[in-house]
Formats: sequence, structure tokens, C-alpha cells
Amino acid sequence: MRYLVIFCLLLVANCKEKKNPLFEKLNTFNPGQEWLDDKGKHINAHGGGILLHGNTYFWYGEHKIEGEIGNTAQVGVHLYTSVDLYNWKDEGIVLHVDETNSNSDISKGCILERPKVIFNEKTKKFVMWFHLEPKNQQYSAALTGVAVSNSPRGPFRFIKSLRPNKGIWPLNVKNFHKKKIPKITEKSYCGGPQCMPFHVDSLNILGRDFEIGQMSRDMTLFKDDDGTAYQLYSSEENSTLHISQLSDDYLSHSGIYKRFFQYRFMEAPTIIKKNGKYFIIASGCTGWAPNAARSASADNIFGPWTELGNPCLGENANTTFNSQGTFILKVKNTEDNYIFMADRWKPSNPIEGKYIWLPLNISDDNSIELEWKEKWDLSIFN
Repeated sequence: MRYLVIFCLLLVANCKEKKNPLFEKLNTFNPGQEWLDDKGKHINAHGGGILLHGNTYFWYGEHKIEGEIGNTAQVGVHLYTSVDLYNWKDEGIVLHVDETNSNSDISKGCILERPKVIFNEKTKKFVMWFHLEPKNQQYSAALTGVAVSNSPRGPFRFIKSLRPNKGIWPLNVKNFHKKKIPKITEKSYCGGPQCMPFHVDSLNILGRDFEIGQMSRDMTLFKDDDGTAYQLYSSEENSTLHISQLSDDYLSHSGIYKRFFQYRFMEAPTIIKKNGKYFIIASGCTGWAPNAARSASADNIFGPWTELGNPCLGENANTTFNSQGTFILKVKNTEDNYIFMADRWKPSNPIEGKYIWLPLNISDDNSIELEWKEKWDLSIFN
């Protein structure tokens, strides 16, 4: 017994000396710093989104591995859970890439980005949508993927990939979109603002993709107060944002959608609703390099939308604090309090990418602000 007591004392002393994270509970957010889970490992849920179900937060994100190959999906979608937002439990991989079928759209080595999950009260299913590029196609396919589960903890079953709204015109289609499309050379499109001279109405990217479905790259999901769900995604070679209503079961598009911010090249869309008003924060298109965030507001999700400018305040505001947004989280048990989630990408070794979480302030005059904080906690909302 004496030796057992001595062993236990030595074990505790050793843990204290090494400051084992398993013995320490977090009570602050530290943007841009290493964020350890319950196993003492940096949280691996990049480009993610959070579902609040019951009293638990579910954080779904891209699982990265070491090296540049980690920019492709080598494992799948990782899940972490929390009840306080500070401390996260590793729940493992809830959607695995396919390692046996090389013909699968989610075969190992595909690009699987920005997974988001919403719960359907009617079907009692948890539905995941994500940006998908099959293996070896770079960013040319511009697909969206759909997976479903009976539990927020998974496993999720991949059911399909698609381009949205095949053969359907948006509500705000213009007459010229429906005219015969001239032959368009590949050189005309490169998916960024540097291509602005080519992205004019006469080229009609919407009409070009009418029969095969519209392009869908960076995306997010939004579930409104009445249970209606929407997908927001960068489309038309990233030049224009589409807001598309989903079907009642959230597994498809309803065929109701609109185009916004034409030729503004906005990606990484995030959205919230406060006091009946909708707010979007997005970024420009500069690849992995960070840029100044953009914001907009509307009284209806189908517009009109009014741009509000860069919401960021403080050092590095013009690079969104060296990050790019991925989701806006509503804090439970509070009155309309929100956290802006962003990723500080590291494409040379993506597993080392850090997270930027900051309180989002929307004032009574509907201005929107994100101020840099080295350290903060939820008491800021009191």
C-alpha cells in the first residue's frame, strides 16, 4: 500500500509539472492559439460549423493531416462536442472518405470542405452539406455533397453529389440569361477577381451552366425560424453568391433561389438572423491569402441586400485578423449573442491551422462589428 501511495503522488506531481491538459479546464477563448481537446491534441475541425442540439454543441469540420496533402480529404469529417464552448471532447470521424472505391465522389484524396449540419424536425434526420471536388479534379467540378445520419454523433452516410438547381432559373433571372450562349473558351474563366474583365453579363455564366446545374464552392447552411433551410454558396466561377432554399427534408434544393452580389467575388459566406434582420459576413477571393471581410444586411433572406463594409476593428482588420470566416454561432441561453468563427489557414501544413473566435456585435442601428481580442470569455455577453 505504501508503494501504491508513493506511485500515485509521483504521478500527480508529474502531471502537474507537465501541465497535462487533461487536468485543466479552459474558461477563456484565446484566438489564434493552440486549442486542445480532451485528449490534449489541437482540435482538428477546420472550415467547420456548429450545431446546437439539446444542451450540446456539435462542432463538425475538416480533418487535416501533416503536409500539403492535408489540403485534400485523407480521412473525413471530424466531430467534437461541448456544453460550454471552451472545452471540447473528441468524438472521432463521423463521415469517412471512401478508401475502397476509387470511383466514389468522396474517395480518399477528394476535396471536401466546409461541412455544415442541420437537424430536420420533420424527418428527425441530421443532414450534412459540404463543398465537394472529386479526386484529381482540382476545383473544376464545383459540386456540393449531401450526407445524412440518425444521430448528431454519426455515422453520416454519403448519399449524393450534385450541382444545384439543374435546369432551373433563379427568381431574379434576366432576359439575356436565356439567350443562346456563344462558345466560351476555357481561358475566359479563372474564378477570381483578376478575371473581372471577362465576367460581364454578355458571357452569361448562369446560362452556360443552366443544363448541368450551377457551380457550388464555398458554402454554408442556414435554418430560419420557421424551419425553412437554405444553402448559400459561391457560384458562377465564384463571381456571384447564390441563396437557395432547400426541400422540406433538407436533402435537395427546392428550386427556389436568387443571385446576389453579382461579380463581387464573395466566398466563405456566413449568416445569422437577429431581430428579424439577416446579416452576412463573407470574404473576397484571394486563394489561401486572407483579405478584408465584407458584410451585408437584409430584411428578407431573398433581399435586397445592402453591403455594410468591413466589420473588423483593430490590428490586422484588413486581413480579417489573418483568417477567413467559416460560421456564425448563436450562444445558447443568451439573448441574440453570437460568435464569429474563422480559420487561420496554413496550406503548407494544414493540420497546424488555428481558429479565430470573436464576439460579434450588432448594434441597434444594425451596424455590425468584430473587434480583435487576445483573450475573452462568455461574460462579455452579460
